[in-house]
Amino acid sequence: MTAQAALRSDHADLLRQARLEAYSTPIEDFHPGAPRLFQSDTIWPWFERLRKEAPVHYCTKAPIEPYWSVTRYHDIMHVDTNHAIFSSDVSNGGIMIRDVPPGYEWPSFIAMDEPRHGEQRKTVSPMFTPDHLDEMAVLIRQRSAKVLDSLPRNETFNWVEKVSIELTTQMLATLFDFPFEQRRRLTRWSDVSTALPKSGIVSSEDERRRELADCAETFGRMWKERQANPGRDLISMMAHSEATRHMTPDNLMGNLILLIVGGNDTTRNTMTASVLALNENPAEYQKLRDNPALIDTMVPEVIRWQTPLAHMRRTALVDTELGGQKIRKGDRVVMWYVSGNRDEEVIETPDAFIIDRKRPRIHLSFGFGIHRCVGMRLAELQLRIVWQEILKRFDRIEVVGEPKRVYSSFVRGYESLPVRIPG
Repeated sequence: MTAQAALRSDHADLLRQARLEAYSTPIEDFHPGAPRLFQSDTIWPWFERLRKEAPVHYCTKAPIEPYWSVTRYHDIMHVDTNHAIFSSDVSNGGIMIRDVPPGYEWPSFIAMDEPRHGEQRKTVSPMFTPDHLDEMAVLIRQRSAKVLDSLPRNETFNWVEKVSIELTTQMLATLFDFPFEQRRRLTRWSDVSTALPKSGIVSSEDERRRELADCAETFGRMWKERQANPGRDLISMMAHSEATRHMTPDNLMGNLILLIVGGNDTTRNTMTASVLALNENPAEYQKLRDNPALIDTMVPEVIRWQTPLAHMRRTALVDTELGGQKIRKGDRVVMWYVSGNRDEEVIETPDAFIIDRKRPRIHLSFGFGIHRCVGMRLAELQLRIVWQEILKRFDRIEVVGEPKRVYSSFVRGYESLPVRIPG
């Protein structure tokens, strides 16, 4: 048995055990936001059962405040596109299943309601226009080629560290015009900002505060520099836009963390997931090698299959009804994108990874409505180019060990993925 076949067999056994647990647990006891289910990648039968039996489910068994889980595609779309009913504002708890911890109430435009949200979002939108993306594509290709050419042959290495983090962090440094030699600080700040207490990423809340204070101080200096000498970067755009030039330090920090996490997690974790998915589905990998043009449909399929941000949360502004359930004003409502992307009523054979799907872009991974991901085209561009360059160089990239996943029900990410490139 090959290493890839053994890994697939082990994962199948794990899922069988998870299915037994999910279908023997009373549904009123479900806590689908438990990070352990995401770290072990055993969430699927839990969400499958919720979609069938309780698509709008009220959880009261969690170590956090009670929350509604919305698990079907069309119900998620309803919540995501009705911002007058469902708030994302940080003052109402923010966008994650857990309320924003005291001291971290930094308002970012994704955690704002209208009209402030639209005013601030428009400020950074010019970075992601088609013309600007065409310019960045040249740089992305050069960097992808350099990183891929540096990879070892016939020895095991961590794809996350050598490729996914490196390429996404280089892009983040470019977007902010951040000192290139210090770019790994951006990755660290992204990880620290979303880490749960049990993740091991930070040892205490004091450590998190110190590191994010360093982030705020660093960008505070850059903000003042760009006010005086603007460039073509996101900080300069915000420093010279009427909607954002008078932001408070907390508002600035909120938008910076949003852009760092958004630029880091989606691309970094989907870049890793693409290698894993193709190894778990060797027929699809062969299909891609035979026809590299399928990269164009593979990229959105990977983004669906991975769903790099598992959920977004809203807070009900008024009493309302959803899926036959009465939602009260003030209730937290969690849209499980990761479940909606596996909804059998909308997506055919949703658990399968199929790189030539007829409609690959109907996934929920980027959200919908006013909060749809502003940088989604850049994320797709980076993934498309890196795979174009991979196929030019390598017949295959072999996964040779279990991935280590992040302890989080928000970020569906990877700490490591051991791979080997035959040469």
